[in-house]
Amino acid sequence: MSYDSYLHRVRPGAPGSPILFVFHGTGGDENQFFDFGSRLLPGATVVSPRGDVSEHGAARFFRRKAEGVYDCDDLARATERMGEFIAANRERYESSTVLGLGFSNGANILANIMIEKPGLIEAGVLMHPLIPFQPAERKVAEKAHVLITAGERDPICPVPMTLELADYFKRQGNAVTLEWHTGGHEIRPNEIEAIKTFLAPYGGQA
Repeated sequence: MSYDSYLHRVRPGAPGSPILFVFHGTGGDENQFFDFGSRLLPGATVVSPRGDVSEHGAARFFRRKAEGVYDCDDLARATERMGEFIAANRERYESSTVLGLGFSNGANILANIMIEKPGLIEAGVLMHPLIPFQPAERKVAEKAHVLITAGERDPICPVPMTLELADYFKRQGNAVTLEWHTGGHEIRPNEIEAIKTFLAPYGGQA
């Protein structure tokens, strides 16, 4: 799979610097988090792909059958394709460390890549993710750092499912941080601050 297999924006960093992949939510595009990612990690390569699935004109990274009901075959396809895209860009930009950040549908594709391809992404920010199934337990010892941000009244991502996902990553030996706010599916300032703190060790602006 090629480094340009998805329509995307990129800001190259210096060879050897981290590479940050940012993934938009349903109806977003490659512009949604591109500038945000660039501000978070000024020295990194930033890559922002556009989802290759259209849901009534809204871009997504994989198909779903209904709200909260995923097309698991298409999720598997998307996970393979995006994993290859990430690996190809890591090599193209000679990146040292692979980081990811996604919101909603973007958090879901990132989470599934971290589940299915341990070792590919060293640290991932999952903003309001929903994994509505029980992932298989990991058979390899690769570890990652995970930040999950969520709303206590999020109608799309219920609290129990957020906690189950966090517990899953913890069982695999990952370092997991949870950041809550009292609202719903929107991004709030305390999430941004948690993300800055989380990315500071990778050259972020804390």
